[in-house]
Amino acid sequence: MRGRIIKGIAGSYYVRGWEKGEGNAAGAFPSGHVYECKAKGVFRKEKLRPLVGDEVEIDVLDQEKKLGNIRKLLPRHSELIRPAVANVDQALVIFSIAQPKPGFNLLDRFLIMMRQQGIESIICLNKADLDQEGEGERYCRIYAACGYRTLEVSARQAQGIDSLRAMLEGKVTVVAGPSGVGKSSIINCLQSDIVMETGEISTKIQRGKHTTRHSELIALGDGAYILDTPGFSSLGLFDLDKRALAGYYPEFAEHVKSCRYGDCTHVSEPDCGVKAALEAGDISRMRYGNYCLLFDELSRTESRSPGSRQRPTI
Repeated sequence: MRGRIIKGIAGSYYVRGWEKGEGNAAGAFPSGHVYECKAKGVFRKEKLRPLVGDEVEIDVLDQEKKLGNIRKLLPRHSELIRPAVANVDQALVIFSIAQPKPGFNLLDRFLIMMRQQGIESIICLNKADLDQEGEGERYCRIYAACGYRTLEVSARQAQGIDSLRAMLEGKVTVVAGPSGVGKSSIINCLQSDIVMETGEISTKIQRGKHTTRHSELIALGDGAYILDTPGFSSLGLFDLDKRALAGYYPEFAEHVKSCRYGDCTHVSEPDCGVKAALEAGDISRMRYGNYCLLFDELSRTESRSPGSRQRPTI
């Protein structure tokens, strides 16, 4: 019998039968049925670890109590490191327009982290009902110009939820974003089977309490799943060389060929095509400022690493 791991807690894996049209229907147990399973010892011997999102074959031990053993992991088409999850198709990066205001340096970190793992991102700006000055539209324009899919929503008023649902159709989507931006509220709008706990914003620090305590794959119907993960407040980059950073800013690509130097870092060199585009208004100053901050952070990290070598700046 075949299905997908939707949750893993304390050595138990909860496997849900494939939805209609999902995977290979032959051998799938009834859609929506969830079995509590253990992983067979062979996985430990082969150093394989089942992940949330894995498609698996199970042996049913008790049909009435819905108990079983995972006997086989089916091939993965993707695997994320953070969060540890398999078979993700895209990321939904959620920030709020207000209360709290978006931290764009953190947003760029999320986008880079997902691109490092080969996952495309959708940027979702929540709390449009609190946007009195049209800031959400401006933020969407900035990131749409960089090639990202963007949209504004209001979980409180269910605004934009249908458009968001269409973007998730038939995909396994991982949710990313800091606490307090309304991730759980948006997920509650998208489905009705599981009601996620939501938290209020601390008026002192303008951050939300962590309300998601484990990774869980939630079925939205028609083969669509969404994975909620514990909130982040800070985010490091995965072993990224500072000279590779520009490649994670897609809006730089067409301007790099105008740089005088082939290894231009776009920070201090003269005759830089990226900086010329910045002055011409073709690149967002906010995005470029974040690039410079991250470049400096990576430079300092490299200088502290044993055996690291600083390449000279032209």
